[in-house]
Amino acid sequence: MPAFLHRLGRLAFRRRRRMLALWLALVAAAVVCMTAFGGTGKLDNTFSIPGSESQRALDRMKTDFPTFSGTSAQIVFTATDSRKVTDPADSTRIRAALDAAGSSPQVAKVVSPFDAHTISADGTTAVAQVRYEVPQSALEPNALDALKSAVAGANQQGMRVDVGGSAFGNAPSESHGSDIIGIGVALVILTLTFGSLLTAGIPVVTALFGVATAIFGALSLTGTVSISSTAQSLALMIGLAVGIDYALFIVSRHRFHLAHGMEPEESAALAVGTAGSAVVFAGLTVVIAMTGLTVVGIPYLTAMGLAAAGAVLIAVLVATTLLPAILGFASARLTPRPGSRAMRRERAVGGAGENALDATGANVVSGSGENVVSGTGENVVSRTGERVMGSAANAAERWFRLVTRRPLLTLVAVVASVGALAWPAHDMRLALPDNGTAPSSSSQRIAFDTVGEKLGPGFNGPLLVLADTSHSSDPTTAAQRVAATIGALPDVATVGKPVANPATHTALIQVIPHSAPSDPATKTLVNTIRDDRAAILRNTGATVQVTGSTAVSVDVAAKLNSALIPFAAVVIGLSLLLLLLVFRSLVVPLKAAAGFLLSIAATLGAAVGVFQLGHLGKLIGVDTTGPVSSFLPIILLAVLFGLAMDYEVFLVSRMRESYLRTGNPLGAVHSGARHSGRVVTAAALIMTSVFAAFLTSDSTMLKQIAFALAAGVLLDAFVIRMTFVPAALALTRHAAWWLPKWLERRLPDLDIEGDRLDHAHAAALPESAPLPRTGAGDAEGARASATPSTAD
Repeated sequence: MPAFLHRLGRLAFRRRRRMLALWLALVAAAVVCMTAFGGTGKLDNTFSIPGSESQRALDRMKTDFPTFSGTSAQIVFTATDSRKVTDPADSTRIRAALDAAGSSPQVAKVVSPFDAHTISADGTTAVAQVRYEVPQSALEPNALDALKSAVAGANQQGMRVDVGGSAFGNAPSESHGSDIIGIGVALVILTLTFGSLLTAGIPVVTALFGVATAIFGALSLTGTVSISSTAQSLALMIGLAVGIDYALFIVSRHRFHLAHGMEPEESAALAVGTAGSAVVFAGLTVVIAMTGLTVVGIPYLTAMGLAAAGAVLIAVLVATTLLPAILGFASARLTPRPGSRAMRRERAVGGAGENALDATGANVVSGSGENVVSGTGENVVSRTGERVMGSAANAAERWFRLVTRRPLLTLVAVVASVGALAWPAHDMRLALPDNGTAPSSSSQRIAFDTVGEKLGPGFNGPLLVLADTSHSSDPTTAAQRVAATIGALPDVATVGKPVANPATHTALIQVIPHSAPSDPATKTLVNTIRDDRAAILRNTGATVQVTGSTAVSVDVAAKLNSALIPFAAVVIGLSLLLLLLVFRSLVVPLKAAAGFLLSIAATLGAAVGVFQLGHLGKLIGVDTTGPVSSFLPIILLAVLFGLAMDYEVFLVSRMRESYLRTGNPLGAVHSGARHSGRVVTAAALIMTSVFAAFLTSDSTMLKQIAFALAAGVLLDAFVIRMTFVPAALALTRHAAWWLPKWLERRLPDLDIEGDRLDHAHAAALPESAPLPRTGAGDAEGARASATPSTAD
């Protein structure tokens, strides 16, 4: 693969105008397809599990009880100024508002609070129900706004009107320009990393190409495929983050080559062949993990996984084709200026370590013999890999030296701190978000809180029990006995009068729990009714199914919980296999898997602490606590797995190459920090910033995903990869790189970082040429010139 990518990078560099035109055409085609076949107006935010009990009941209700089968809204009338909704003037105003609501688009039926007796005990609040025959995703774009406008006339002095209900629960999320914020922060980090605005702008430009292609392409499918607004936002978030990071890895390698005198064309080709190979590997791991979400069997999650996988795949294609073309347009202008800080930093990296030029390019230092002192007194390395003179170590190397000084103590500190952060995860509650976690100023949140306070929390999530009475001698009596049996169960507040359909011999019973929709007691009630179906059948002759938005949420959470452990086992097993092939070591994969589990546990603990327990939640706009989204753990597993493998490859591959050349385990750890630490740090900060920018979203689910991914990347990069990993490798020393001979002979050599390509390139250099160093390692038997580099 490195050789193929090397040729591809050279071709894109030479044919840069054609490559740019091709990508511009792809973006234009995606825009045209979106306009013709899809668009944001066709996004589908419906939760469903084909084949589940709740979904089967909903499907039957479409024919038996069409007015109950769709979504619903609530109109909450609250009397103020010591008045009551039953006062003649107020009740007249309410009835007029309900008549107007009945004429709103797509409304099938409006149930008056005076008929349904949904009036609070103190008489100050009345709740009307608006029923639609279509799900929330099939509502016209202005349907809910029209409903609000229809009842706005009742919102006068002495009366407050709020509209909410499940129809508002999965409304498309607003990101408030999160992508712009993320791009701005990423550009600042890139400018500080490279010291050049031109160089910093290239990863941003290529990432925008990839994101535009992915998002417009996904939106073009909304006319035929169910894609949620959360899936669109997740694809945007991940596509932007990995697009910038992948380009960063390749551009940093290219700039390093330029700083050491390599021609721009060969530099770009070699960067794509080496760093690009790692980018392809890392990208494919994310794609595999995200497409693995399709096996769970939840369409909402399938769309999220495929949309994110598509965005990552396009980011990889952009990094290996469009990026070298843009590097061709920039040509030698990306070379750091002689004498600049950026040039000194690149030359210092090239001169550090074993068998390489020193920072001035004038002398050779060695890690294989006794203490060799350069003529300038800089970068002197002993046989153990420790510097004995100079202060050329960069910040990453200094940090690695600190954490490897007492590796066992470092590991204990990391495990203890991560364990403390992960502890709240043991009490994690999972559920789909409802209006109780909507922004506090929103109409649906005010309606939710008012209904819960005045009529009871269960009114915000009623259960629907579909009873099949076809085998009963007296269907009407059977339905009444079913209602009485359910009404006697614990946590049942009220049971509505059965609504019968004599033609189909079915009855629909509304059950109001005492507890809120996301309360564990409500889940227990759903399961209790389902567990008692055999007794109900014996006593009444009727079969029952539990459905409604709350039951759907329970079924989604149960489905995801059952899939979480097998999915985690597959992800961890895949990471062990991939890292075994890449690093040809037993300790490195086991250490990486342990670090990955620590990252996941700590991130879930942090999410529980913020969203469920309320710690520091107000800092990111969380004004109320609630359960963690059912989708979060499995999405976090898939995304963080690929990103963790990304940093692991870029950081540890340099350590392995150094160890194979010198046999010095500690020096190899420090060498990895020097060559890859700065780039990995910048990449992690960029990705964290992009994810964190989406915390401004109104969607609770998107906010939780953004927080978890930002916290997960931050923890994995700095606590695990930059602290836990070097300490573990320093503690295990030579054993870290050991592999049984019989296994080594049977494993294929993937050459992810293009070592053979580096070696071939170094062998082809003339004797007087400076040796270009890549993050993947130096050429074996490297030559160093005794004269200053031509790039000085």
